[in-house]
Amino acid sequence: MAATKTSEEERKATLRRALINRREEIVKEAKVEISKYIRGETKQLVDTALDDGDWSIIDLSEDISLKQLSTHRETLIKIDEAIRKLNEGTYGKCEDCGEEISEERLRVLPFAIYCRDCQEKKEQIEEMDRREGIAG
Repeated sequence: MAATKTSEEERKATLRRALINRREEIVKEAKVEISKYIRGETKQLVDTALDDGDWSIIDLSEDISLKQLSTHRETLIKIDEAIRKLNEGTYGKCEDCGEEISEERLRVLPFAIYCRDCQEKKEQIEEMDRREGIAG
């Protein structure tokens, strides 16, 4: 029993390290994006004589940077939630069906909140809703 407890503690420590490392990577990426945006680096990519096409490129580049920052923020929230669940002992349980999320899935997506089956069902429902919105 002690060996099982130790291996479970090691597993949690490994997961926690992976989550924290991923969090640090995302924060670093976000800082780079923010500094580019603040410095106006996208504006420096085009000549000083800016036409409408140049401004479109600048706008698109800034939109992409802002979207990346939004994605980083969402991922950080998910990672923080996964760390909280790990501390509470509820990490790795599907929020929909309550079953364990596979180790393979957690290795690939350590902040997953749904098992593969429930995630697929959720995506199918979202796709149907999206199609109805387009058709409606």
